[in-house]
Amino acid sequence: MSRILRGLAAASVFGLSFAGMAQASDSAIALVPGGPHPYFAAWEQAGADAVKDFGLTSADYKVPQKWELSQQNQLLESLLSQGYNGFVIFPGDPVGSVSTADELTSNGAPVVAAGGCFKDPSTAAFCLGTDTGNSAYLGTKELVRAMGTGKKRILHLTGFLVDPNTQLRIDAVNKAAAEAGDEVIQVIADIDAPEPAEEKINAYLAAHASEVDGIIATAWVPAVVAANSLRKIGDKRIHMVGIDHDQTVLQAVKDGFLDGTMIQNPYGQAYVGAYAVNKLREGCTIKADAPFKTNALTTKFIDSGTAFVDASKVDGYVKTMQDETKKLLAGFDENYLTCK
Repeated sequence: MSRILRGLAAASVFGLSFAGMAQASDSAIALVPGGPHPYFAAWEQAGADAVKDFGLTSADYKVPQKWELSQQNQLLESLLSQGYNGFVIFPGDPVGSVSTADELTSNGAPVVAAGGCFKDPSTAAFCLGTDTGNSAYLGTKELVRAMGTGKKRILHLTGFLVDPNTQLRIDAVNKAAAEAGDEVIQVIADIDAPEPAEEKINAYLAAHASEVDGIIATAWVPAVVAANSLRKIGDKRIHMVGIDHDQTVLQAVKDGFLDGTMIQNPYGQAYVGAYAVNKLREGCTIKADAPFKTNALTTKFIDSGTAFVDASKVDGYVKTMQDETKKLLAGFDENYLTCK
């Protein structure tokens, strides 16, 4: 088990007390990402904790073999036929996944989007994820601050173009750079997997490192690869802000090769998502006046939280996610649900 999962497990449900809440439920929930990716590893522990804390029959982490929409759709249909009656899903495609979500809900299985959103209209109850545009914007602002005054040149490393979050991140980084009078000289996308990330990042830095003042990485694997690349170069002239909590990234922050990383809350997305699906199955409904936010894909968005972690805070990254999950769950029923 990874350090993050050990930390989350040791924290129980982040210090919240659910004594007396865990009643027997027939909810068999599947937690299904778009494909294999380390970001979603915390979903497995979140599901196990949700079973324990909310009395669910199951909350199982099920991963498509490949990051392909057809693979995810087939898996979801198979899980429905196996008796799963609720779903927390990262959509493999914000548009292409809508029909499958509609099929699940038409069969009485509530759907919550987590990590990424379905594009409206869809029958998903809501989308619970990082405000990715805001996170990328804030991360770029931190990079701008670290680079200092004068027009600086920024390299942006980001994820799959099929990921609904990627364009939001590109737009946000461009906006923050423009506000500071800096320039995004290159966007390298479709590299949220080890082989393309290693190939493209290392090739670019080998040829253009002297032309780069700062790097913003807005996807997990590019952040890891770039952190390793800067360590190998050994010159801390290039500033960098990463994303997520891979140990390579956290250690690079500690050692001064990164200025910091933007922490997301995948555990909270799955844990609170499973909680909400179970409540919907028990007869609760979404409030008509629920305080949802709007993003580029949906008008039913809930921010699962994000925070910048620098060297002074890196050892407390688990607590950062704990705090965000506490806030999410504490007012969830009051804000979003009507229950008889």
